[in-house]
Amino acid sequence: MLIENKISQYISEHYNVPAEYLWNKFPQYAVFRHSKSRKWFAILMNVAGHKIGLNTIEDTWIINVKAKPELIGSLRLMKGIYPAYHMNKEHWLSLNLVEVDEELLYQLINESYFLTTKKYKSSSN
Repeated sequence: MLIENKISQYISEHYNVPAEYLWNKFPQYAVFRHSKSRKWFAILMNVAGHKIGLNTIEDTWIINVKAKPELIGSLRLMKGIYPAYHMNKEHWLSLNLVEVDEELLYQLINESYFLTTKKYKSSSN
């Protein structure tokens, strides 16, 4: 199974959230959002590698996830984790699906889901 399909399946099974395909121009881009709050917690897309800092124009599957701002810097030091493509880089990360550790990938998806729930309060509140 392709990793992008595996991720869609994981999100569907764990959060009962279907992929939404919002853009005609980018039919493979999938958005995942909470069914109640409608907040996005993940965006799955394939972009030219150079858009996330790779030395290639070949398309690369990534997923953007939200993360705690205080962890963004240290997470970006890890293999496969980049500043967010087309999102607020203070709150979001791009994960290269070819490079990132699978266990970490699912941890970060889970964290993003938690961070975007309406009930979440940051520790600074």
